[in-house]
Amino acid sequence: MSDGRYRTRMAETPADLEGAQRLRHQAFIASDRDLAPTDGRDRDAFDSACQHIMVEDRATGRLVATLRLLPLGSGAEIGRSYSAQYYELKGLAGYKKPMVEVGRFCVERDVRDPDVLRAAWGALAGVVDAKGVEMLFGCSSFQGTDEQAYADAFAMLKERHLAPKRWLPRIKAPNVFRFAQRLRRKPDPKRALRTMPPLLRSYLSLGGWVSDHAVVDRDLNTLHVFTGLEIRSIPPARARALRAVAG
Repeated sequence: MSDGRYRTRMAETPADLEGAQRLRHQAFIASDRDLAPTDGRDRDAFDSACQHIMVEDRATGRLVATLRLLPLGSGAEIGRSYSAQYYELKGLAGYKKPMVEVGRFCVERDVRDPDVLRAAWGALAGVVDAKGVEMLFGCSSFQGTDEQAYADAFAMLKERHLAPKRWLPRIKAPNVFRFAQRLRRKPDPKRALRTMPPLLRSYLSLGGWVSDHAVVDRDLNTLHVFTGLEIRSIPPARARALRAVAG
């Protein structure tokens, strides 16, 4: 798919995958000196089971964003997802329709063009329509593990965006921040949005919801919340705009 300055495509070769892994390393690992040194690639056992979307600058071929997708026939397969390592997802196991786990979504650190994120979401919309997907889910990450730095963001999640009870992920990871239970403050909306990750803001603006706790992931030095989005919950005007990008 090509739109304006950027094009999106699926990774097809080992070199494509390596490029995505190196961009992920830059986004998630390279800036944190406390993490163990690596070979410059962020990779795990899920890469071989996933499809990888690449967003490139058309003029230079430079990779500016990437994400990976794990298609599931229904919630009965959710146990093999990356998220299932950290969350108890029995509620979603009964979901009867096709799902896709979206993971390792990142943008090159010095790129500030909002059209990059727009192109990535447009590519994702194309996959959703082609596969008849009814729900997207994954982990949305806050940089660092200091929950107080994101107190207003978590307070807003508690107040406005918790998952429906029938699908609410339960605690599985050993180290979590139970923000829905512990926070009593009213959020400052401006501060909440300013400190919230752009990807999570995108999910929420489309009608997404989150778990009632955040997992403390010291391997990647992040706090992350389980995030879900039913396709039918996306506002019609937003859905049309995303499909227009997808072509």
